[in-house]
Amino acid sequence: MHPAHPGQTRSRATSVVPAWLAVAGSAVVVALLAWAVTTGVAPLPDVDREVATALYAGDGRSRWTEVLLQVATAPGLSASRAVVLLPVLAWLLLRRAWWTAAWVFVAAAGVGPLTTLLKDAVGRLRPQFTEGGAGYTSFGFPSGHSSGIVTLVTIVLVLAWPLLAPPARRTWLALGVALVLLVGLTRMWLGVHYLTDVLGGWALGLGWTLLVALVFGALPGHRAALSRRTP
Repeated sequence: MHPAHPGQTRSRATSVVPAWLAVAGSAVVVALLAWAVTTGVAPLPDVDREVATALYAGDGRSRWTEVLLQVATAPGLSASRAVVLLPVLAWLLLRRAWWTAAWVFVAAAGVGPLTTLLKDAVGRLRPQFTEGGAGYTSFGFPSGHSSGIVTLVTIVLVLAWPLLAPPARRTWLALGVALVLLVGLTRMWLGVHYLTDVLGGWALGLGWTLLVALVFGALPGHRAALSRRTP
């Protein structure tokens, strides 16, 4: 293995700074939202209730509306992450990209338990709409679908980034953001989460996935990153 050129070393070090800032910012957002939700700091409860009421698709909504919303929210499920990422993991293992496979697995598998841990720690009830959050026994903050979809999109983008040309990067980034927004909105349209639940889930998913990527060296130019030369 050839030693890294000093310029390359500085470039790699610089490339991780935005990621570390994103991790730190995400942690602050999750912590502040959890504190605000737990203490009921005004005007957060009123804003949450007003947004939830305004966006809720309503009790007695049509069967087709329900089907459409369930399909739109499905990308946030852990099963969806498995469907997308298990073939990717198999491909990476066949090519002996051990570090890459490891970070993908840890990021994808770890976000669910981490979200559940935070849900139990905060203990926030979901919106009590009859055909919404009232039918759930689990807590609401942070939204698992929201953290799950951000994790999935971030994993895919980090993996694919070194392989994509700049125009393709912008396209895939826009599509990823759109999917994240859609899943977050569906949680409120279905009446199972407040706005702060969704925001907390987004921040948790982003911070967790980037943290794992940094620890395993998955950002472009590092040991677990793909490249056009990946066999």
